[in-house]
Amino acid sequence: MLFSSTVFLYLFLPLLIILYYTIFAGKRLAQNVLLLIASLFFYAWGEPKFVVIMIASIIINWLFGIFVDKYRSNNIVEKVIITLAVVFNLFILFVFKYLAFASNIVNSLFDMHLVVPNIALPIGISFFTFQGMSYVIDVYRQKGEVQTNLLNVGLYISFFPQLIAGPIVRYETVANEINYRKETLDDFVDGFARFIVGMAKKVLLANSFALLADTAFDLVTTGASYSVGYAWFGAIAYTFQIFFDFSGYSDMAIGLGRMFGFHFLENFNYPYISTSISEFWRRWHMSLGTWFRDYLYFPLGGSRVSKNRVIFNLFVVWAFTGLWHGANLTFVIWGLMYFVLITFEKLSGFEKKGSKNLLPLKWIYTMFFVVLGFVIFRADNLSEAIVYIRTMFGINGNALIDGVFLANVSQSLIIYVIAAFASTPIFKCIGERTKENGFVQYVCKFGLIMLFILSVSSLVSNSYNPFIYFNF
Repeated sequence: MLFSSTVFLYLFLPLLIILYYTIFAGKRLAQNVLLLIASLFFYAWGEPKFVVIMIASIIINWLFGIFVDKYRSNNIVEKVIITLAVVFNLFILFVFKYLAFASNIVNSLFDMHLVVPNIALPIGISFFTFQGMSYVIDVYRQKGEVQTNLLNVGLYISFFPQLIAGPIVRYETVANEINYRKETLDDFVDGFARFIVGMAKKVLLANSFALLADTAFDLVTTGASYSVGYAWFGAIAYTFQIFFDFSGYSDMAIGLGRMFGFHFLENFNYPYISTSISEFWRRWHMSLGTWFRDYLYFPLGGSRVSKNRVIFNLFVVWAFTGLWHGANLTFVIWGLMYFVLITFEKLSGFEKKGSKNLLPLKWIYTMFFVVLGFVIFRADNLSEAIVYIRTMFGINGNALIDGVFLANVSQSLIIYVIAAFASTPIFKCIGERTKENGFVQYVCKFGLIMLFILSVSSLVSNSYNPFIYFNF
């Protein structure tokens, strides 16, 4: 079930809100049971058989948390338990997400004939396994109280707003709110407003760019000839699509969390205004970046080690970052591209060099590689990525511009301009500077209502509603 589906908007969410704030109001245990049951139903709606995998993950991580806390005084036993917890969660990921990929690699490298298993990928497995690990590790680090109640761990891992597409919520962030959160009218209203903004990003912008990007990338598989301009047009369309798709879904998740008294951390902070690759990754998918930083990069030694070790640590982090997104060579290459760029920036002091006059050039450099990276990310395989990139630079002998490019630009210029402005904090700045102006606030509220109406109308009239991160 997607947040941007009519079933969710017309049935699931209204019914849950009514029950939560009427029959179950003021009864924290009952509310938590309601949210847990609703979350399991939410997941089972799209993956009825795989809900068993998630429930098993919840139970086993709950047990690991109890054992880590119980044997805290025995350092050796405690470390064995935490190691087993990490191995267990990674094993789940490996079996369902990477076993077939690994089998193909072994067959290719060693000319073997291992049977390649055909295992369906549970929705959101990368997110709920990372949250399971977060729970056990945070209990181990004493950054959150151990939960003896299985219900509480189940709610933390399966809570529907962040279940299938994040943000990755760290246990320490919401540990206290599981039992001691406070729902307020302001939080509910702000959360619903945030949900509307996220839905508009997803439905009105991301879905529109999806059509443009899909058309351009599909030309690769058909072998059609298209211009340099049209290749860049499609690449930029996908760059906007993935941002509004994922940040919009994160906005909806954060908004839904606030409606029920939970406060998730931000997941995006206008990444397309970045003037370095390092800054881009401090602003993009922040919950994933900080997860790898705190649970992998720092334990490896971070930057407080020799230069060669720093390079190794960055390599490990970015190799895993690429693999986390999918079992495909394109994701590995995409991750390693960022490893090279961030290593260069870190060792050269790139971010600290140059005057403010160079910021526009730094922005061009950053966005050039971001767009290029998303072409690799979007392609079905490496050969298609290479063909597309060659076309972007005219290496395939294609024309600079053609009629298809000019027609698409003339038809889509307005949405590109809107997306460009929406990728910057300009609207946020205007809102902050005019928050005392009653008329402006009235206009903003009216605008939210219109966005909600337009988004719902678009969902009803258009069945094309893809979601990029659905299977991550």
